[in-house]
Amino acid sequence: MTRNHPKIEHLNDMRLRSEAGGGPDRVAKQHQSGKLTARERLDLMLDPGSFREIDAFVVQRERNFGMDEADKQFLGDSVITGWGTINGRLVYVYAQDFTVMGGSLSEAHAEKICKILDMAVKNGAPVIGLNDSGGARIQEGVVSLGGYADIFLRNTLASGVVPQLSVIMGPCAGGAVYSPALTDFIFMVKDTSYMFVTGPDVVRTVTHEDVSFEELGGAMTHNAVSGVSHVAANTEEDALFLIREILGYMPQNNMEDPPFEPTKDDPLRTEEALNDLVPDDPSKPYDVKEVIRLIVDESRFFEIHEHFAQNVVVGFARLGGHSIGIIANQPAVLAGVLDIKASEKAARFIRFCDAFNIPIITFEDVPGFMPGTDQEHGGIIRSGAKLLYAYCEATVPKITVVTRKAYGGAYCVMNSKHIRSDLNLAWPTAELAVMGPDGAVSIIFRREIAEAEDPVERKAELVQDYRDRFANPYVAAARGYIDDVIVPSETRPRLINALEMLQNKRDTNPPKKHGNIPL
Repeated sequence: MTRNHPKIEHLNDMRLRSEAGGGPDRVAKQHQSGKLTARERLDLMLDPGSFREIDAFVVQRERNFGMDEADKQFLGDSVITGWGTINGRLVYVYAQDFTVMGGSLSEAHAEKICKILDMAVKNGAPVIGLNDSGGARIQEGVVSLGGYADIFLRNTLASGVVPQLSVIMGPCAGGAVYSPALTDFIFMVKDTSYMFVTGPDVVRTVTHEDVSFEELGGAMTHNAVSGVSHVAANTEEDALFLIREILGYMPQNNMEDPPFEPTKDDPLRTEEALNDLVPDDPSKPYDVKEVIRLIVDESRFFEIHEHFAQNVVVGFARLGGHSIGIIANQPAVLAGVLDIKASEKAARFIRFCDAFNIPIITFEDVPGFMPGTDQEHGGIIRSGAKLLYAYCEATVPKITVVTRKAYGGAYCVMNSKHIRSDLNLAWPTAELAVMGPDGAVSIIFRREIAEAEDPVERKAELVQDYRDRFANPYVAAARGYIDDVIVPSETRPRLINALEMLQNKRDTNPPKKHGNIPL
């Protein structure tokens, strides 16, 4: 048997040391806690054999307080970095290794992540961070904090240039939370991941609240309550599969168009079920997700923020093979009204789509903005302005389908013709007006109703008259605010035709450093 050159054998030994992580005992403990190792995660997420690691021989700096020599010898420190492919497309990755000093962030750890972020921007490819870290390495003091700030700067500079995805696969606490928060989408794993600025012990000491890790910062807390996270996965394997799927809707960078994926779904397909989906009674709800599924390619809809602000629905799909972003009012939740959370949810998604050249389709059925002191005092004006700003600023193809209600200021905000929508279609069930018939009649004919022999009957007559004369799409169509009134079953082919018509759209905003969105 031929013996390798001693230096090659030494290299192989070094590689084995680097790949061993924190050693068999710590790997076993990671598995016992229901989590995969960093390398196992990368193997699942990336195309087989595509991962190329860099900085595998980096070690932490010598200046460490209270640390013995054994802890200084982990090759690669506590993060694995490199690149690979997902469905044949280049991605840059880093995976924090909890088996090495709890995945804590050191100066060397931060420098490895910064290098990957710089390479992603320079070469125009998405970057994915798999987060599983106990936080800053206390032994390095302020140096580790500086490392976090170095990463935050790069996250900010990369924003809108390349897609940035974060997967929380364990603890993510303190300053560590702000790097994922600066990325485009956060995925969390139920029961094994959590995020918070201050942990339960500090909360208990300062505010006397007794709260668990899961209640304070678990996956469902951040997916349903805070809105910090965008997707909640049942397992780590599910989270990594969803990462592969969502990237298929995105371009590699802001200079490219999103990938076209041929479909066997007939672009001329009509759906008769859409003709009867909207109830005749305007006060009755329906599920807008059913509308979406009947229209998009193969009924595939990748929903974002599924559990948060459910009165608006956002997510990715395809139409005729074209990647699209969808924003839809949800009549099945709070009648589809716009409130603070829904406005901000939709605004952020619109801005992502606009940054990465993904056309936006809006399904509108909105009775207005949520009334009440909680909303007014909480800043509904500012939040609604964020949504308005996002739609106004966007220069990608923008199409609106009014399925039913389009009332008041919400009509203006939800991608109306007046804020540079390219094509506005309406179903015959559409109602476009300053306000709903009931409210309008109560104001306009207040005295007449009060003096009528039967006020209830008179009001009902006036409401029906108002609905017949104004709460329909034809008044707006007469003004050109609605480009066409279409049969609902024809929505899919009409939208695909519109996307193809808008493929070469060119639109710009005035030259400026940046606008001042009402944050």
